[in-house]
Amino acid sequence: MNPEIVRDAPGNCPICGMALEPRTPAPVEEENPELIAMTRRFWFSVVLTVPLVILAMRAYLPFMGALPSASLKWFELAIATPVVLWGGWPFFVRGWQSVINRSPNMFTLIGLGVSVSYSYSVVAVLFPHSFPASFRTAGGEVGTYFEAAAFITTLVLLGQVLELRARTKTGAAIRQLLGLAPKTARKVQPDGAEEDVPLDAVQPGDLLRIRPGEKVPVDGAVEEGASSIDESMITGEPIPVEKKKGDRVIGATINGSGTLLMRAEKVGAETLLSQIVRMVAEAQRSRAPVQKLVDTVAAYFVQAVVGIAALTFIGWALFGPQPRMALALINAVAVLIIACPCALGLATPMSIMVAAGKGATGGVLFKNAEAIEVMKKVDTLVVDKTGTLTEGKPKLIEVVPAQGFDEQEVLYHASTIEKGSEHPLAAAIVKGATERGIAAGTASSFNSIAGKGVAGQVGGHDVMLGNLAMMAASGIDFEGLSARAEEVRKSGGTAMFLSIDGKAAGLLGVADPVKETTKDAINELHKEGIRVVMLTGDNRTTAQAVASKLAIDEVISDVLPAQKAEVVKRLQGEGRMVAMAGDGINDAPALAQAHVGIAMGTGTDVAMESAGVTLVKGDLNGIVRALRLSRATMRNIKQNLFFAFVYNSIGVPIAAGILYPFAGILLSPVIAAAAMSFSSVSVISNALRLRGGKI
Repeated sequence: MNPEIVRDAPGNCPICGMALEPRTPAPVEEENPELIAMTRRFWFSVVLTVPLVILAMRAYLPFMGALPSASLKWFELAIATPVVLWGGWPFFVRGWQSVINRSPNMFTLIGLGVSVSYSYSVVAVLFPHSFPASFRTAGGEVGTYFEAAAFITTLVLLGQVLELRARTKTGAAIRQLLGLAPKTARKVQPDGAEEDVPLDAVQPGDLLRIRPGEKVPVDGAVEEGASSIDESMITGEPIPVEKKKGDRVIGATINGSGTLLMRAEKVGAETLLSQIVRMVAEAQRSRAPVQKLVDTVAAYFVQAVVGIAALTFIGWALFGPQPRMALALINAVAVLIIACPCALGLATPMSIMVAAGKGATGGVLFKNAEAIEVMKKVDTLVVDKTGTLTEGKPKLIEVVPAQGFDEQEVLYHASTIEKGSEHPLAAAIVKGATERGIAAGTASSFNSIAGKGVAGQVGGHDVMLGNLAMMAASGIDFEGLSARAEEVRKSGGTAMFLSIDGKAAGLLGVADPVKETTKDAINELHKEGIRVVMLTGDNRTTAQAVASKLAIDEVISDVLPAQKAEVVKRLQGEGRMVAMAGDGINDAPALAQAHVGIAMGTGTDVAMESAGVTLVKGDLNGIVRALRLSRATMRNIKQNLFFAFVYNSIGVPIAAGILYPFAGILLSPVIAAAAMSFSSVSVISNALRLRGGKI
C-alpha cells in the first residue's frame, strides 16, 4: 500500500507490514505464496482453537465441571502455544520489524496484544503463587487467557486470508487486459507463404493476415481488405468500427467477418495495449492527495492507541472491581486489538487500484491517483476544436480562384506548399488536390508560421497560404473574396487564403465534420454541472457556427497555440477548476497548465505525456466516464474512511470499558479481534463495488 517501497522479490512492506504487491500482475492469476501460507496457518490454528473455546465454556457445560482446573490450564498451554507461536509468528515478526523501522502499524498492536495475553497466561500457569489478590478471582484462582490469545490469532489469520483474496481481485482489470493479447500472429512471407509465429517474433514492417474472428496481433495499418473491428475491450465503445485500406488497427481487438492484411508498426512494449497496462499499473501504485491526511493520522494513531491502552490498564487497576488487575489487562488487550489501523491504511489505495483498472476497461486511463481525485472537482472543461470536437480529418470542400487565376493553378500551388506541413488542414488540401487529379510539386523552401499559415517558394514564385491575419500582415488585399469566405465560416468551415508573388490568388474552404458523439457527450457534461469552453485558432464566425450546433457555453476564438495556456490560467484565476482536452503538440502547455489535462488517444505522444487523463477512443464520452468514475471513486474513499474512523471511534471506548459502569458490559478481546478483521474486509469489499458500477 506504500508505492515508494520497491523490492526485487516478494516480501513485507517495512512501513505498513502488509505483503508487497507485484508492480504488474501476471496475465493469469498465479498462486499467492502469502495467501497459501496464511491459509495453512489459519486452518492449523482453527483445529487447535476449537478445543480451547470449548474448554473456556466449561462453566456452561455440566459434564466438564468435575475436571481439575490445574490440569486444564496445562492442557490449554499445550495447545495454545503452537497456535500463538507458529500460527501468529508472521505477526510477531512484522510487529518487531515495525519497532526496528520506527514505523508502528497494525502488526505492532496485534503482536503486543497477543503476546501480553499469552505471556501473562504462561506465567499464571508456571508461577500461580506469585500473583497478589488483585489478580485472583473470588475462588482464589489466577485467570488465564489462552483461548483469547489463540482465538485472536486465528481471527486475525482469517482476516488476512479474506483480505489477501480480496486484494488479488484488484489486479483483475490488468490481468483482463493482458489476457486480450493473442499468443500468435499469421505472418505473410515475401514469397506469399503464410505461417503462424509467436507474437514476440513479429517485427515492425511485417505483413500479417487477420482472418475472420481472429484478434489483431499488434498495432498497425490495413494494407488490403475491409472488415469491422470490435474495439470495445480497448476503447469501451460497443459498436464495431469499419476498417479499410490505410486505417489504423489496434492490437488485441477482434476482427469481424472480413479478412484483412495489415502491416505491423508497433510491437511489444510499444503497442497501445502494453502502454495501457503500464499506465494502469503506475496509476494503481500512486497516492491520492487525500492519502496525505490519512498518513498524518496513521503516523500518530498507533502511539495514541498504545497510550489509550496504558490509560485503560491504569484506570482499571486503580478503580476497577476485583480482580481488578486481571480486568485491567484484558481490557487493555481489547483496546490494542480492536484499534488495529489496517482498515485506515486500506481505505484509499484499494479504491484507487480498483478505479484505475475500471477506467482502463472503459477506455479511460488515469496517469496517477491525483488525477482521479482532482477530476471530481472540475467545473469547467476547455476543449480544442480540431480533433477533439471534430473528427480531426478535414476535407477540402471549396476552391475559389481570384481574378487572373484558375482552380488548377490555385490547387497546385496550395498543395505543393502544404505538402511539407503536418497540420490536418494541410493534409486535407493535399488529398483534395489528388482527388481532383492534381499532383503536388516540390517547394524549394518552406516556413511554418504558428497559428497563421505557411510560406515558401514554388517554381520560383513566392507562395503564402494561411489566415486573413497572415495576409493582412503582408499587405495583401482579399476584399473580393471576403463575402465567400464568410459563407464558408458560417457553415462551420475554415477559410484559407492563397497568395502568389504578393497577389491574392484564391480561397480554399476546408471543413472538419463534428464527431457524431460530441453533441450527446456535451449534453451529458452539462447534466454533470460542467461548463464547456471551446478554445480554437479559428476565427469567430467559424467557431460560433460549430458552437451553436453543440450548445457550447463559451467560445474563445483566434487563439494562437502559445496563448492557450494563458487562457487556461485566466479561467483558473477566476476560481474555476479547469480540465483541458486536446490532441496536438500545441495543446501540451495548456494540458500541463490545467488542473487536469485530458489527452485524446488519437493525438500525439507529447499531449499524452502532458495529460493526467488519456482517452483511448478520443471522444468526449470518455470525459463523461472519467468524471463519473472520479466522483464514484472519491465517494467510495470517503465511505471507506468513514468506516475506518467511526469503527475506531466507537470500538476503542467500548473496548476500554466505557459501558461497564452503566450496563456492566465488557468487550472480550476475542470479539475485538473479530471486529478488527471485519473492518478490513468491509473496506476492501466496499472498494471492490467500484468494479460493478456504471460509468
